Amino acid sequence: MQTELFNLSASRTSHELIIDAFAGGGGASTGIEMAIGRSPDIAINHCDKALAMHEQNHPDTIHLPQSVFEVDLPAYTNGRPVGFLWASPDCRHFSRASGKKILSPQVRMLAWAVVKFCQNLGRNRPRVIALENVVEFLDWGPLDEKGEVIKERAGETFNQWCVALRKLGYKIEYRKLKASDYGVPTIRKRLFIVLRRDGRKIIWPSITHGDPSSKGFEGSCLLPWHTAAECIDWSIPCRSIFERKKPLVEKTCKRIAAGIKKFVIEAQQPFILNMSHGGYFEPLTRPLTAIKTESGGCRALVVPCIDRQFGNSRCASITDPIG
Repeated sequence: MQTELFNLSASRTSHELIIDAFAGGGGASTGIEMAIGRSPDIAINHCDKALAMHEQNHPDTIHLPQSVFEVDLPAYTNGRPVGFLWASPDCRHFSRASGKKILSPQVRMLAWAVVKFCQNLGRNRPRVIALENVVEFLDWGPLDEKGEVIKERAGETFNQWCVALRKLGYKIEYRKLKASDYGVPTIRKRLFIVLRRDGRKIIWPSITHGDPSSKGFEGSCLLPWHTAAECIDWSIPCRSIFERKKPLVEKTCKRIAAGIKKFVIEAQQPFILNMSHGGYFEPLTRPLTAIKTESGGCRALVVPCIDRQFGNSRCASITDPIG
């Protein structure tokens, strides 16, 4: 997050409140703090555990363990104007990763809380609002009787939501931004929506990083993407698959042997095994892909090594001389 995006100068925001709706562990609030020099004044989440973590990261923030549709914001703002509202409504029911799960109308309507906040706060409603979600949020539309998306009406609810906020005086802009283009080691792409009602221009941050293997990178003045390898503590040894209590079955061993040949014997670099959607490999020399929340959506680091098969067996690094 960059200060220029919202034009929130310290002098102007000293008396304006900052609110983090749908507050999680505090990552977004930390970004706000980095951008404008202070934590949000108010954080909202119906989950006590989420707010407990948020409070550890932002002890000076007022924490409201309430539903976004039930919280009485005017009772906590005490007539003070709100300078900035950050909102990241639940994205699971918009994401393609949700699969064929029955969707919840209640969860899909969470973004309407932003409209409710603005209506309830009246003349003190947020001067600037920002939302983050998956790009499929643009296709927000009604569900049928089975709780499934009506494809022919995709985007209908999103447009209604935008109309409601424009009637409250907001100018709306949105862009699809890739995290790796701004110095974060993940290629996660997300939709960012910015709304202003103060007549000032919405200024989006400039791209700072790029794919070093792409055409035209040299001479672009961009920094190379940060990679997955930069996030790994290489001093921590990986557990060997040969140290399992229950031996692997023969077919699994054959697949491992084929993988060792391809990715260890015939390759020099460690790699990441993405265990979602059947499993696939990711190089360490590129940013991480988005980590999904479904079962098995985790990552395993696979490091080639030499196994000493005598005495007290110990794996040795391929970067060390052979004993």
